[in-house]
Amino acid sequence: MLVNLGDDAAQRDAHANTTVWVAEVLRSRIAAGELLPGTKLSEQQLAASLQVSRNTLREAFTVLAGEAMVTRYPNRGVFVASPGADAVRRIYQVRRLLEPAAVLWGPELDLDRLDAVIADARDAKSRGAVAEMAAANQAFHEAVVAMSGSGRLQQMMSLVLAEMRLVFHAMSSEPDFHTHYVEQNAKLVELLRAGKRKKAADVLRGYLDAAEAELLGHLAAER
Repeated sequence: MLVNLGDDAAQRDAHANTTVWVAEVLRSRIAAGELLPGTKLSEQQLAASLQVSRNTLREAFTVLAGEAMVTRYPNRGVFVASPGADAVRRIYQVRRLLEPAAVLWGPELDLDRLDAVIADARDAKSRGAVAEMAAANQAFHEAVVAMSGSGRLQQMMSLVLAEMRLVFHAMSSEPDFHTHYVEQNAKLVELLRAGKRKKAADVLRGYLDAAEAELLGHLAAER
């Protein structure tokens, strides 16, 4: 499958580093689910649509390959990555370090932001909108790490969540995967509102363990 991303020339010209900008564009499209796992990224089409040189595009591909967002295959080209079990384990290893720590020690507790995300998730759940539930779940965990007050940790989490979006496509045949996490997120907020940070961190760690196990079980069943 070949994808044309359209003309983003104005944004490109406003960015100081074209390679970084191209990587950001592709990363955001992947995170938004516009570029699905296995999609071939046509060098010719992308260079033309983004109005950048092929060398710049290749540099951006190198950046994304280092983030496990794309995979290069000799004599075949560059494809959006299709994360497997090893990727899931790597992702959850990082999440278990970042998220419970932010819950336990984060200085910027923003319960209003978390409440708003949960409201969006419940609305999506009531309508059976699986993609919107997944997006709300991503937004919840992004907000959790934002509690750390660290821009660097938030940047790391954004990369993790982009890769998670690719993993979630493996669960497209399991629409209930996201459903039961809506209320688990709400319970975490209740614990935080009650000042029970350690309990919330412990619950979140168990939640992440369960999600990882469910994903790994599904991937194993598909083999």
